Amino acid sequence: MEGNTYVIGVYAAYAAIAVGLTAWLARTLSRNGAIFLADVFKDRAGLAEAVNRLLVVGFYMLNLGYAFYILRADSGLDAFGSIQFLVNRLALLLVTLALIHFVNVLVFWKIRGRTEQRQLPVPVAPQAIVAPSGRGGK
Repeated sequence: MEGNTYVIGVYAAYAAIAVGLTAWLARTLSRNGAIFLADVFKDRAGLAEAVNRLLVVGFYMLNLGYAFYILRADSGLDAFGSIQFLVNRLALLLVTLALIHFVNVLVFWKIRGRTEQRQLPVPVAPQAIVAPSGRGGK
């Protein structure tokens, strides 16, 4: 029964840390991402805010869903094994979230580049007309 006590403690600690970490990361990414999204969606502040809110909701769903999905412990863990399991799962969660975050930033960086390409200045109209020379033609 003692092994089960450790597993329950690990589950409770992991859930508390995962939820707290998710809330902190979501606030941090939302606050700093809002500036980036405002730049990506210039002249469309409402769209930037909406995308930011949708990203936060998606972040919560993905992060908490994945966090609880990877939480599977053997019932026979001792104290050291329980702590090792907890640290291992939190590390896996953080590394996975970091990879997903960098892919997300890359996608928006590419969107930003396309937006800037579309907003090139209009070419200048010709200022003078040059008559063709008589050489080489008809």
